[in-house]
Amino acid sequence: MRTSAISRTAVTAVTAVSLALLATACSGSEGGGEGGGGDKAKGGSSAAAEPAAKALTAAELEKLALAEGEVKGHKVTKTGPEDEVAGDKVVVDKADCKPLADAVAAVPLGEAKATVKRKVIEEPKKDDAATGLGDLTDKDVEEALGAALDMTATMVSLSSYDGKGAEEAVAGLRTAADACAGGFGMTMGTDKSKVVKVEEIKASGGQEAAAWALVSEQDGQKMPHKVVLVRQGSTIASFSSINLGSIASGKEFPLPTVVIDAQAAKLG
Repeated sequence: MRTSAISRTAVTAVTAVSLALLATACSGSEGGGEGGGGDKAKGGSSAAAEPAAKALTAAELEKLALAEGEVKGHKVTKTGPEDEVAGDKVVVDKADCKPLADAVAAVPLGEAKATVKRKVIEEPKKDDAATGLGDLTDKDVEEALGAALDMTATMVSLSSYDGKGAEEAVAGLRTAADACAGGFGMTMGTDKSKVVKVEEIKASGGQEAAAWALVSEQDGQKMPHKVVLVRQGSTIASFSSINLGSIASGKEFPLPTVVIDAQAAKLG
């Protein structure tokens, strides 16, 4: 996904349409659609542990997936065919890094039996200063437009597993992240990039949670990215996030905790 200078994208980037298009473009890099397929400390949800047994069906996962109105300040929609990227279209130059690339692309990890997905996009922040750009300096305009672009888009995937498949999927991603901390090359469809940073960060939720901050480079431009897993029993909620302002600036952005917490709460 390529991003032009803030001054060239501001007009469209602050609209809901452009946000949806961005999420779609990233899902050509980020994956989506329905189908089968950790902070290492336990998270804050302490519901009675259920045995990792039979996987939930897609219909059962749909009831647990986020719905519009459940995440304050965000638009929640189901994914469609335009969001789909097949697992075999996610290619890495180091085999050990495939699970991490799949997580970035929102491809189900491990031996998932069913998966449902949502696009959750932060609504634009209102900035009264943006209505009077003619009175601002170039620096003020740049800062105002940068603030307008400060919106996070997250692909949320719910996947179910038989037996200990969910635990094994989380463990596999941790192993991949450790093995690929030095970076790796990644291709999603026709989109090629180089992941130059993989750093584990703190996350909580469910019976097990893990998260990483990544930075990829494409055509000399840096793009921060966040990947989070929350496991509850035999179900995994996976979150793959980007931020419009961070794409423009290359700076880090915070985890979308309001999205993560809302989904974790629905899992129990």
